[in-house]
Amino acid sequence: MPTSPTILALGGAHIDRRGQVSGIYVPAASNPGIMREDVGGVVFNALRSVVKRGVSASLISVRGGDAAADTVASAIDNAGITDFSVVFLDRTTPSYTALIDAEGELIVGLADMALYDLAFPKQIRRAKVREAIAAADAIMCDANLPTAALERLLALACGRPVFAIAVSPAKVVRLAPLLDRLSLLFMNRREAAALVGAEPSGKTLVDALRRAGLNAGVVTSGSAPVLGFDDTGIFEIDPPAPRKVADVTGAGDALTGATVAALLRGLSLRAALREGLAAAMLAIESPQAVPSFTITTFTQALALVPEPREVA
Repeated sequence: MPTSPTILALGGAHIDRRGQVSGIYVPAASNPGIMREDVGGVVFNALRSVVKRGVSASLISVRGGDAAADTVASAIDNAGITDFSVVFLDRTTPSYTALIDAEGELIVGLADMALYDLAFPKQIRRAKVREAIAAADAIMCDANLPTAALERLLALACGRPVFAIAVSPAKVVRLAPLLDRLSLLFMNRREAAALVGAEPSGKTLVDALRRAGLNAGVVTSGSAPVLGFDDTGIFEIDPPAPRKVADVTGAGDALTGATVAALLRGLSLRAALREGLAAAMLAIESPQAVPSFTITTFTQALALVPEPREVA
């Protein structure tokens, strides 16, 4: 990998709305709380974390011809990311609305993202997309792309590392026919279970994922140990306890971005995932999905992340 690697990301960049209940959540009732709106998307949030760790990045997404599209475009530009996205003037920009409880845990999420399914299969065939892929050292994508688009993307990658993000249990199955062509897949326990059709853990889960074709993966499970595996073996890392909890919804994206950036600098998966966990802790402590931090702040967070332990 070059000393100054570049990465191209394809996937979600849209409006994120997060409503947090102020007190005890009461189902099927009106709950007082606060609604915040920002620009997010799994691959965009992860890419912003990649950039914060010193990697040059570009993005291909799709959006509508509304005011929300202008907001998304400004956020991409402000993040220092080159934007190759396509605008459909007669469509609505995708959005994701999350309701979280007073402790920051997700109650329910609503994804209004039909434009991704409609547009990505054709967009991935554009000459500009082929040129962008050819110019990148690595690719990152999320399962907001339908399987047809993912298949075309992996064919165009031509041996470049491809880092994929599961997004949700419903969408991760789009990656099932392509697992053996991924360099690394980031997922949580529910998404991993959707891939293998069961809910094993530890080595049993890794064995099932390997039988499905996956050669390397990262499996998160809230505050439980993060499971990682590649051709060197299986390991776990305990997430450091956050000093405060503001919002957990961006933690997985931060973990993905910082881990990928470290891998592109030549670190092993074990060392890279420690950096990912440091970024995830900073995200949990911040109300922002992608928080700002200094080198000193990140170094202090990294010092709180335990060393990996092997899983027999």
